[in-house]
Amino acid sequence: MIPGARIRLSGWQQAAVAVGSALGALMDPRRADLIAALGETTGKPAFERVLERMKSSPEGRDILLERPRVISSNVAHAWDLPEPTFGAAYARFMGSRNFSPDDRPPVRFMDTEELAFVATRAREVHDFWHVLFGLPTNLIGESSLKVIEFEQMYLPMCLLSVIGGSARFSEKQRALFFKHYFPWATRAGLRCTDLMCVYYERHFDEDLEDVRRKWGIIPCPDPRH
Repeated sequence: MIPGARIRLSGWQQAAVAVGSALGALMDPRRADLIAALGETTGKPAFERVLERMKSSPEGRDILLERPRVISSNVAHAWDLPEPTFGAAYARFMGSRNFSPDDRPPVRFMDTEELAFVATRAREVHDFWHVLFGLPTNLIGESSLKVIEFEQMYLPMCLLSVIGGSARFSEKQRALFFKHYFPWATRAGLRCTDLMCVYYERHFDEDLEDVRRKWGIIPCPDPRH
């Protein structure tokens, strides 16, 4: 976390930020800063539950102890890994979209360093989940991943994002989402391991299909089949 970056809010201030962020995000879903603020101000109980689960998991405890950050300087070696490794798939996903691991907005509204790290970790492993589940970064793909994130963490922001995203679908997209993507995402999010307790960076050099099987990941099936 950036020293001094966190902002302590009273109850009514949290509510005000949450409402303002929700309204702003609905008006402009591209505002990652507003979506992040909404997740933090409404998600403290959910992040506390995730923290307790991580403390109960050997790999989760290692993550809390070492506090790895998914930033360019820490994951650059993924670009040097061979196919068909998980790390190479992640590098291809990021490179093909011109994404940077450093683009995530900082966590600002968590009460403690520990909770701030958990919220940061949840934000930074998002792209790993795109790779594992084989989801695109379009509106349907992001909405589907939010269903999985809700199943994994019970963050209210995820549910609100699905509602807001589906409101922007065309009729054809909405029919496809609720017939194909939503049922799959619900099943996939429930079946897989506790994804917040996975130290992804330790598995970069493993075969992508092997880690999917190990973690119970069901990749998104092609809707045309």
